[in-house]
Amino acid sequence: MNQLPEEIEAYRDRKWRREESLRVDTAADVEQMVEDIGLCLGMTDVRKRMPSVYIAVCGRRDAHMPRNVQKDTEASKAWVLKDEVVARGKVYYGKVYKGHSMFLAKRMIPVFNALWGCSKKGESGILSKNAQAVLKVLRKEFELATADLREATGLTRPELTKALDELQKRMKVVPQEVVYVPKFTYIWTLAEMRFSASLTRKMNREDALRELARTYLKMCGMTLVGELAGKFGLTRKEAGRANHELVDEGFAERIEKGVYKLSEL
Repeated sequence: MNQLPEEIEAYRDRKWRREESLRVDTAADVEQMVEDIGLCLGMTDVRKRMPSVYIAVCGRRDAHMPRNVQKDTEASKAWVLKDEVVARGKVYYGKVYKGHSMFLAKRMIPVFNALWGCSKKGESGILSKNAQAVLKVLRKEFELATADLREATGLTRPELTKALDELQKRMKVVPQEVVYVPKFTYIWTLAEMRFSASLTRKMNREDALRELARTYLKMCGMTLVGELAGKFGLTRKEAGRANHELVDEGFAERIEKGVYKLSEL
């Protein structure tokens, strides 16, 4: 099966806010969508085959990001909403998905942390020296703009960017605010300061895989062969086991090899 049935596309229209009547208009709308579906991307379009703030602002299936985003009203609005949601801090935001920035509902923070985070004890064996240097500074200062962080660590711009990406993937730091005056910059802070309760909630890998599979299937209505593994960098074996557990629960139906559908549909 390579093409989704129309009923599944219609289901995604509702869940992903791909209908004009459901499109998001405020930061609170974005937060409500994230809480409903569990996770979504920020400024990506239909080509990623994932829900995003941009798609939800457009309110249509065929949302394509224009080349000149500065002059596009929908892209500009999505960007402003993204920044507002980041500043409000009610949902998690960071580069935890293959280099793409993603919003997570608080219930998903322990899931992603179990799969991609690392404990404080394990930092020295997992994080690069540059990432550890950034973390050391932020644990002393609590929050810093990008330029100030670069000065405090002595890292070059590319080195700092790479270290921040690494720390975001490991759920150690998050952007707290986006500032445009006097010049554009992110204000960085520790993830554990903003989302302490969620990050201290322990979950084993097997449970986390099952909950990620559950959230993804609930969000999409149907998953195709290799889709869950490919989207999140999991092994086919891990993804398959998680989906089989959902079938055993009665949450999912196995349509054919590697294809699963939400039972309630």
